[in-house]
Amino acid sequence: MNDLPPDLPRLRTLETWLQLTLEQVRQAIVVAQQREAQQQRAVPPPPPDWVLQLSIGGEGQPIAVHVGGCRSAGKRARPISRDQAMRAVTEGLEPCVLCRPDTELGIL
Repeated sequence: MNDLPPDLPRLRTLETWLQLTLEQVRQAIVVAQQREAQQQRAVPPPPPDWVLQLSIGGEGQPIAVHVGGCRSAGKRARPISRDQAMRAVTEGLEPCVLCRPDTELGIL
């Protein structure tokens, strides 16, 4: 501790600066803890029951029907209702061979 100033006024100044800095660190810790707790509470919404996989391109044409949560649907998918899924499969749109939405919909 030889790096500290020897006189009382400078020691008091250093003490004040350290207290202020410590308070800033403690406030930052509280904010970080709140942010972390909020992230842990954030639960992703459940997947939709049915999704329509879209093709690559500006128009995004439907190419397959999937059960919601099927990973092979990819990122180009949009949720659809059960009726829309049934209509799409019965009208000839390809059902996914992995998640088998046709079986889930009762279409054999």
